[in-house]
Amino acid sequence: MKTQNIPFQNIDWSNIPKIEYKGEIGVATWQTQIFEGLRLRIVEYSAGYIADPWCQKGHIVHCLKGEVTNELEGRQSSILKEGMTYIVSDDLSSHRSVTKNGVKLLIIDGDFLKSL
Repeated sequence: MKTQNIPFQNIDWSNIPKIEYKGEIGVATWQTQIFEGLRLRIVEYSAGYIADPWCQKGHIVHCLKGEVTNELEGRQSSILKEGMTYIVSDDLSSHRSVTKNGVKLLIIDGDFLKSL
């Protein structure tokens, strides 16, 4: 796996455009910064949001505000509350996010999460 050096920098998220993506129900708003092999996002899910489709990508997800239910296909769901983090590598679960009242997340993914 290729490594990359990222020089020190601040990211002012207030200057990053917000892009909307429709879920099965509700809307996800993404602010994205991309580096080679690395993607950083601030993601907000609207109240009543259900992701579409199921995802098998690896992520590190940190809950900044609110809470989200992580549905795992064929398995028990888990709840991620403010201040909590989950991590999973690519192709190790089929998961999707569901919110009751909305949530704001920091999501990090990239080549370093590829399953071996």
